[in-house]
Amino acid sequence: MADRPKFVLASGSPRRLALLAQVGIAPDRLFPAEIDESPGARELPRTLARRLARTKAEVAATRLSAVPDAEPAIVLAADTVVAVGRRILPKAETFAEAEAAIALLSGRSHRVFTAVSLIAESGAARERIVETRVRFRRLSGADMDAYLASGEWEGKAGGYAIQGIAGGFVVQLVGSYSAVVGLPIAETLALLEGAGYPIREGWSRGAGA
Repeated sequence: MADRPKFVLASGSPRRLALLAQVGIAPDRLFPAEIDESPGARELPRTLARRLARTKAEVAATRLSAVPDAEPAIVLAADTVVAVGRRILPKAETFAEAEAAIALLSGRSHRVFTAVSLIAESGAARERIVETRVRFRRLSGADMDAYLASGEWEGKAGGYAIQGIAGGFVVQLVGSYSAVVGLPIAETLALLEGAGYPIREGWSRGAGA
């Protein structure tokens, strides 16, 4: 489809790219937006996820507009926040952060908020946010030691990736699995279609085959 809108993903996440590929969508360009992701004082998890996704989309759209000969495009960004109650768990960058997060999540439920923000070619902005409840089984000391030694937690919200080893910790999930991975697919497709992107274009080519 020669005249379809260009689609720019404001992320370099392999997980988000894989989820889009699963439904036959390949961004025309990746344009990661690096921003300060620190929560504000008393900021709630849901509010943080929405703010970060919106800011990433706005930053990417602004920077993209300054690129010489850049074509108008749909810009989409997302952010995932893991929380226990009002406590926001960081994206684990150190062993200590990962250890604290996994110990806290062991044997209890937590919430994962994933927000998606889209800026259309016209500049109109829309967003969706998905809340998913996840419960971990109680982890043994051996479980935690082996998991932490794997290094899989690095850079992950809450210190885990549900599509990896930690998927074996999950005993209950209520909501969107893809949102926990990093991008709620149904909601993302709805936003893209609303902005005029032909979401079914790739299906006839055997997406996911």
